[in-house]
Formats: sequence, C-alpha cells, structure tokens
Amino acid sequence: MKRYSRISGTGSYLPPHRLTNADLVADLAAKGVETSHEWIVERTGIHARHFADDGVFSSDLGLAAAQNALQAAGCAAQDIDLIIVATSTPDMVFPSTACILQNKLGANGCAAFDVQAVCSGFIYALTVADSMIKTGAANRALVVGAEVFSRILDFKDRTTCVLFGDGAGAVVLEASDTPGILASDLHADGKYVDILCVPGHVSGGAILGDPLLKMDGQAVFKLAVGLLESAARATLTKANMTDADIDWLVPHQANIRIMQSTARKLKLSMDKVVVTVDQHGNTSAASIPLALDFAVRSGQVKLGETLLLEGVGGGFTWGAVLLSL
Repeated sequence: MKRYSRISGTGSYLPPHRLTNADLVADLAAKGVETSHEWIVERTGIHARHFADDGVFSSDLGLAAAQNALQAAGCAAQDIDLIIVATSTPDMVFPSTACILQNKLGANGCAAFDVQAVCSGFIYALTVADSMIKTGAANRALVVGAEVFSRILDFKDRTTCVLFGDGAGAVVLEASDTPGILASDLHADGKYVDILCVPGHVSGGAILGDPLLKMDGQAVFKLAVGLLESAARATLTKANMTDADIDWLVPHQANIRIMQSTARKLKLSMDKVVVTVDQHGNTSAASIPLALDFAVRSGQVKLGETLLLEGVGGGFTWGAVLLSL
C-alpha cells in the first residue's frame, strides 16, 4: 500500500503584546523616525503586529503553538517521532530550537532539527517532513514555524521595522493511506543573498557585521511575484491539477500587494485567499502555519478542500505545497 502524509491538527500562538500602527508610529516618533498609519497600510496592508516580551524566545512561542496542534490532532507529545522547527531567530547559536522545544514539550528521544529558509522555512520543513513520512523514516511529525523578528529589526529604518511581527504556527503531520500532501516545489538562488539579509555573525564573543535586518523592498517585491507564480504552477503540474482546483491560497503573509498580485496571476478571487497580514504583520516562517490555523479554527477552510501554501524568503528561497486538508 502506498504511504502518504496528512495534516491531522493545526495550532498557533501570538504573544499577548499587540502593537497597532498607532502604537508603533508613536514609538518611532520618539526615536525621531517619521511614518504614519496610512503610509504603512497603503504599502503593506498591515494594521497591527505582536511582539514577544523580553525573555520570551522562539521555542516558547513554538511550544504554545505545538501544544495547540497536538490537542487538535488528538495526540500526545510522546506520540511524535520527528520535530522540525523553521526559524531564522533561534534561541541560541546551538543547539537547535527544535531540541529546546522538544525538551519543553516532553517529547525527548525523537529526531529534532531546525530548517533555515527564512520566510519559506515552513514550506521547506513541511516538504522534508512529508518526504520522511512517505519513506517510513517517521510516522508522526510536528512541524513548527516560530519567530521573534522584533529582535533583529532596525527601528531607525521605517521601511522594514513596520513590516514584521512575532508568532508561531504548527501542524501535526501523520502517515496516511490517503493523499494529504499532494505535491511540493522548492527552490533557492543564492545570487540574491544581499536583497534580504541580516549580515552579522558572532566571533570571539563579539558581533561582527550588522545584526539587523536589511531589505531592498523593490527588488524583493519584483522577484517575489514571479517566483510565487512559477512555484505554484510547478506544484499544480506535479499534482496534475490546475488553478481551478485550488479552493484556498494560503500565502506567506508578507505584503498584501504581493498576495493580491499572486492571486490575480492564479485567477483567484481575494475571497479565496487567507489573509492575516493585516493583524499579524510578516511573521516570517511562522506566517503560513499561523494563517492556516486561523483559517481552520475560524471555519474559513474545511476538511476535504484543496489548499495551496506558498512563500518566498531571504536566500533567496521560494516554494509551494499543495495539499488536501
């Protein structure tokens, strides 16, 4: 019998500190940085985001999201035999955030590792987990996207600091005899490293380079729209499906204009696009599982529907996953 993987539960978590555009504008004004609610909304569609408090790490956000996903799947932490965490803001240089999360969860003993593909991280992690389940290397995986991007923002740069937020999302992926993950498509092109990066590292106890996020917004926008369409079409082709078969698009929540452009190219109404960027901002690797959990718990998407998940991120990385919920 052929072996597949299916999502059996979703979960998410947002830190309680919610920062509206008005809050952020006031904070930035105190630092001598001018912007406005209207400027932010017009360019991004973002109205609010959540920031983690000091002392709260990606593993803490991931733990809450994972517990919610496990509860939804009706299983215990001890039932998990693979943990993959997608993050660009790990708790430590090492060990992995996945190992730290594993210990907090009480799932000790199973394989656990991080995936670093920035905003495409969850797509990469989900694809790896799907492959491991299909080959029999795992039976039940916990796939988490967790970020505290507020720690790497330059609050003197209004073009980037208004975009990002903190949060976590998770899914439980289980072996199944019926198809769940239908197809995926992953890519990267390192020649675009400089358009979205944090060009700093630790050496000899000191930070060398710049440890804050840098982005060429126009270059990222131009590249993202085309790459998202190509990944979507490649994934649909692999599954022998077309645009018309998509019930819901669950994109990386980076910018409402990118999401609108992608929907147009796929001939999808925005009524078929899950949108959370307005309230969450860009939570990088957490954004897709956050949006998915929001859509599932609100009843927006339903069992049996076909979803296209897709994202782009620094690297430059991009990819898509087509699944039946």
